[in-house]
Amino acid sequence: METSPPRPVSIEELMETAKGVTNMALAHEIVVNGDFQIKPAELPEHSLEKKVRDIVHKAFWDCLEAQLKEDPPTYDHAIKLLGEIKENLLSFLLPGHTRLRSQITEVLDLDLIKQEAENGALDISKLVEFVIGMMGTLCAPARDEEIKKLKDINEIVPLFRAIFSVLDLMKMDMANFAVSSIRPKLMQQSAEYERKKFQEFLEKQPNSLDLVTRWLQEAADDLAKQRCKMLPPHCSADGATGGASTLCSTAVQNRAYLKLLKWDHVNRPFPETVLMDQARFQEIQLELEQLLLAGTILLVTFSAAGSALVDVPGFAEKIKTIVKVLLTGMHLPSFNLQESLATIGEKVCAEVNSCLSQHGFTPFSAERETGLKGQIQAVANPDNTICKLIDSRIEKFLENYLASSHQKSLPAVPGGLGPIQRELEEIAVKYVRLVNYNKMVFSPYYDAVLGKILTKEESQLVGKSEES
Repeated sequence: METSPPRPVSIEELMETAKGVTNMALAHEIVVNGDFQIKPAELPEHSLEKKVRDIVHKAFWDCLEAQLKEDPPTYDHAIKLLGEIKENLLSFLLPGHTRLRSQITEVLDLDLIKQEAENGALDISKLVEFVIGMMGTLCAPARDEEIKKLKDINEIVPLFRAIFSVLDLMKMDMANFAVSSIRPKLMQQSAEYERKKFQEFLEKQPNSLDLVTRWLQEAADDLAKQRCKMLPPHCSADGATGGASTLCSTAVQNRAYLKLLKWDHVNRPFPETVLMDQARFQEIQLELEQLLLAGTILLVTFSAAGSALVDVPGFAEKIKTIVKVLLTGMHLPSFNLQESLATIGEKVCAEVNSCLSQHGFTPFSAERETGLKGQIQAVANPDNTICKLIDSRIEKFLENYLASSHQKSLPAVPGGLGPIQRELEEIAVKYVRLVNYNKMVFSPYYDAVLGKILTKEESQLVGKSEES
């Protein structure tokens, strides 16, 4: 059966889609990134925009200073600034802050301030003192130091500039508090919104699940092969059928998500439903590859040193730091892994000998040093037995975590991964958050695709069983 070609999309549809994708991407980022924060925009140091902004700001503050130095002083600019400050302070208030609202409105009454200025009775330092006190009441504890610094500024123009800088920080704090507050509700709404947008896209491009289907099919095949290997050799065809029929949608999905951590991003397109998170999955993949090498080097180091260094405080952290620094950029084309491992071997041996001496043990002989350096160099070999062992245990830990992600506690870390447990758990939390949200959005599509895949595989196995 032939599928119809994709329908041409108009410019207007593309523009509308782009707008929707922008909103969807922002909501998605907030939901999946637990560390998401709004930060002030920083203009490039030598950019035209920064030069223009700096010139305009300087002109404004110079004008304010000139007005205040007149005799008598002119307060037009200062009153405008007090009006902006008033609006900022009011924007920080919650509905229940009735008394604070009254205080701000009463003290920063612009009509009254103008009258006082016209009559030469305006005490601007008193108003600024009130503003700083109110900012101290409303700011987050993290801003107490900035508020304290404001009180040490005596000149009025620099003080106004500093007040606005701190108000900008308080706005960021308020926005980030709002983000953390809405995240749980946003998660459900964002999932529904993304699903709706994907459905609209699917209706326009009916072949938009082809890569997903292939990805899930490969995961199902992997699991089926794994199950067959676990069956006894003398097992009948019926037994094989029984083993394959136990495949469930959740297990296949989890296997598929694990496959994303071994993805060839250069030569193979990413499945459609995880495309928005490709950069995140790739970042986790790179972190795991570096952690794999660190874990392997630590294991061979502890094995070579025996029990002498296992319980020495800080030793494992020093080795991890050496490995992390020297493996920085390991995924760049220009990176030379063999050279880096040779340097790591030298530094690890020096650290081992130093630690052994400090704790009253005999340092390594030249022969043992050569042996350890050789084992570290061998980590570069894709078929390295220890590397493959650590890799399989890392994968098993992530698989167990995916299977038990509804539970609050992490699964036990397999043997040999103790020295990298903290880093592995941090990566696992980030990875599982990403996976669970993706499941929340796209599980109806996965269930539909897997329903066909698993039904087809089961019927084929039943057919083979009847033939035999």
